[in-house]
Amino acid sequence: MAESIVSRAFIVSGMPHILLGGDRSPGWKSLHDSYAQVRADLEACDADLILYFSTQWLSVIGYLFQANPKPTWTLVDQEWHELGSIPYEFAVDTEFAPFYAEEVKQAGHHTALVNYHGFPIDTGTVVAQKLLNPDNRLPAAMVSCNMYSEKNEMLTIGQAGARALAKAGKKAVVVLVSNLSNRFHVKEIDPAQDCFSSAKDHEWNLKILELLGEGRMEDVGQCARDAAREANGDMGFRGIWWLNGLLGQTNKFTGHVYDYQPVWGTGAALVRLDPAAPVLPLAHLELESESEVIEAATLHDPKLKAGATGVAGEPLSAQPAKPAAVSAAPPKLVVSAPPPKAKLTADLINTAKAPAPVGAYPHARREGDFLFLSGIGPREAGTKEIPGVTLDEDGNVIASDIVAQTQSVIRNVKTILEASGSSIDKVVDVQVFLTNMKRDFAAFNKVYAETFGDIGATRTTVEVLSLPTPIAVEFKVIAKV
Repeated sequence: MAESIVSRAFIVSGMPHILLGGDRSPGWKSLHDSYAQVRADLEACDADLILYFSTQWLSVIGYLFQANPKPTWTLVDQEWHELGSIPYEFAVDTEFAPFYAEEVKQAGHHTALVNYHGFPIDTGTVVAQKLLNPDNRLPAAMVSCNMYSEKNEMLTIGQAGARALAKAGKKAVVVLVSNLSNRFHVKEIDPAQDCFSSAKDHEWNLKILELLGEGRMEDVGQCARDAAREANGDMGFRGIWWLNGLLGQTNKFTGHVYDYQPVWGTGAALVRLDPAAPVLPLAHLELESESEVIEAATLHDPKLKAGATGVAGEPLSAQPAKPAAVSAAPPKLVVSAPPPKAKLTADLINTAKAPAPVGAYPHARREGDFLFLSGIGPREAGTKEIPGVTLDEDGNVIASDIVAQTQSVIRNVKTILEASGSSIDKVVDVQVFLTNMKRDFAAFNKVYAETFGDIGATRTTVEVLSLPTPIAVEFKVIAKV
């Protein structure tokens, strides 16, 4: 059996409060103390290096790789400078950095090695290093987080890391430095009274932690987009996708949640993932549809409503949630089977989750940074059913509900965008075709506004004599990737 390239993986918070402010808040102290157990478990690993990915090391063009053998500096966090200074000195695995950079370059992205005195290491990586590897027992490797990357790109960068480890003959402890929710208090608070800034954020954090506690890393990756949107996920949960790509996009892990606390309103957790099978590099990325995987019923669980009591019996808005709040009785999730793969040929995109085209055209085409969607109607995927349309025996329309049809069109647009690596909030232009403007416009316009009202996409609405199938509305969409 091939040897695993990953000994263990950890997800940790890199908030400086945990390192420097433990005496100010019970939650911060709890995380600081729990870090000691994470460190002990890390030190028990058989590994050649620590591979860090921090959502606080941001890059705009491509990806950066730390190649300075001994970065030394004194860090003062620009947001939390009142907490004090953090002197640091890293021992960097300079042999590994070029391997990783080359794999990412081969995947089509710009790369650069960073090797000069004074280049700042981000707060998250420094905090994690000081609490996990202060004596440089293991050399470190670091890759930046591109702030414009999306799910499929992050999976690619993660898989490139796995291939780099294999080619370099290295075994890593992988550390993702990322908060869960990342919504801060906007007013000064008493640190001793720190709590989660949003009850909804807390609910979603518990959902994610339940999955991680069961080792279901792939399931976390599938629902990360929804969690990021609903709970203001740290950098859109890009780090979760990177980790999922590096670990092989499976659920073959055992998980353990050490701790979960609020840090200035955000959701900070410490998590361990142990591979149940060897982690091996994948030759290439299989792009997936990014449809929802969390059942709607779960989202409306009355136990999780804002203002209801939390899992430890305290109001969610004030509950500081000790680890027992995660492990004792977390809310149950219902996760659907993985969605069908999105088929790509060059820049042409089709997905089985959307209704099949009725002609010789793809669901979408990518050109540069933009996606152009073919006209999409309300028909349901895999069937001839059209929500909101009733036909007689001869196929003539005898009833037409524009509300149901518009809602179904928007669902289909979301599905195609997500299968293409985009999302509804990235839509920039919509063309709408109605077969009866006078009858349907007002109701259509109301449904449209529920989804697109805050997005700011331009729109043109025209009346047409008919559409290829017995439908009353069709959208033509342009979106950013």
